Amino acid sequence: VQLQASGGGLVQAGGSLRLSCAASGFSLDFYAINWFRQAPGKEREGISCISSSSTNRQYLDSVKGRFTISRDDAKNTLYLQMNGLKPEDTAVYYCARQFWYLYDYWGQGTLVTVSS
Repeated sequence: VQLQASGGGLVQAGGSLRLSCAASGFSLDFYAINWFRQAPGKEREGISCISSSSTNRQYLDSVKGRFTISRDDAKNTLYLQMNGLKPEDTAVYYCARQFWYLYDYWGQGTLVTVSS
């Protein structure tokens, strides 16, 4: 089982990035998948979650209306579209598979840097 996150980079404030999380060794559509981020000197925080059926999507208040989580089960890939990026969005972003109340597999993280 692996999760491979990608798509991070350097972007100016107000810009956009799309993160991808490619899954292997299991089918994404059986699990809820989460995006987390960890900014320098801060604790990791959950920012978005999509249910296995894609009917339920949740967002941290600070990203609501700017970030969109989605999944392409045919490609076994999760996405996080990030628009209107702010310097405070600078962090390492991780995807994680949710099994009941546990996050049992994590991607390696992808760095997003937003310049002001």
